[in-house]
Amino acid sequence: PLGVPPLRPYRRERSLALRSSSSALYNNLAVLCPPARRPAFGGGLGGLQQEGFGAPAPGGSCGVLPVPPAPAPLRPSQAAWCELPSRVLLVLTSQRGVQMYESDGSTMVFWHALHVPEHPAAHPVFARGIAAAGGRFICVGTSSGAVLVFDIPPKGTNVTLSEILEQHRDPITDIAAEQGQALDGAGDLVTADDSGTLCLWSTGEEFTLLGKIPGSGCTCSSVRLWNGIVAAGYGNGQIRLWEAGSGRIRAQVSAHARWIYALDLAPLTGKLLSGAEDSFVHVWQLSKDPDTDGIEIQHCHAECVTDTQVCGARFCDPAGDTFAVTGYDLSEIICY
Repeated sequence: PLGVPPLRPYRRERSLALRSSSSALYNNLAVLCPPARRPAFGGGLGGLQQEGFGAPAPGGSCGVLPVPPAPAPLRPSQAAWCELPSRVLLVLTSQRGVQMYESDGSTMVFWHALHVPEHPAAHPVFARGIAAAGGRFICVGTSSGAVLVFDIPPKGTNVTLSEILEQHRDPITDIAAEQGQALDGAGDLVTADDSGTLCLWSTGEEFTLLGKIPGSGCTCSSVRLWNGIVAAGYGNGQIRLWEAGSGRIRAQVSAHARWIYALDLAPLTGKLLSGAEDSFVHVWQLSKDPDTDGIEIQHCHAECVTDTQVCGARFCDPAGDTFAVTGYDLSEIICY
């Protein structure tokens, strides 16, 4: 398609050692790419560990940031760096609540506790799904289906819970936001849940629900938003592409033989990365035909991480020329 840069093959380069093995958590890898600096990795969350935060250190290990402890013992469920125009925060979620730190992990900025009943019901309580949105907000999903919207000041610790979005009936699995200006009429935030339901939102002083894509009973484990396209990965191994404006499905691919655990999009090129339980990581190219307004997806590359249940996969640069992978019970981050 016109405007799509030529693709080059990927090759395995190095691995970054972790001090413990990774748990089977959705989207279990975070990458921060500061300008003109080496990328920082956050991932390989395993058990009670907050593992693998930092830049690659000499000798192939991953330098761990000095993340202060939370007010209560917790089991992390996800980690992500949220890049806002005024600052970057490291956000951790768990069964206890939401922690926000300065980007280097040196200082806790904010702690939000989830309400845990004295006699827990059959369904566990946790937070999962993290995204920066609207230039000043950080959105975090919960097991009740609510999405917490935190208003982030340009500096300091005066973080406030400004809104709670309550459109989902099932636990939130992932949240994604458009990087840059959304297309006219298209939502700039998408939330996904365990039933496969997607909600499209427009951010602002108040968040507005633009549309809801009903689930089909299959979990949507990972979701991304790019150029008015919603890319969603499902438990049946499918990737589906939706219009962020109309909610209309535009493409469907049987991408993996088993459960998809992670998706990522390279904002500069429209490359899509997918990782799943079947040990495979695939790179796809998304594009739009300017004449027909059609959306196309093309397979570009595949890597097999032998005998590994892939649970995290992220591009390490905005163009998608490099990516990293984590896997269940794997004590390293593999880079390509």
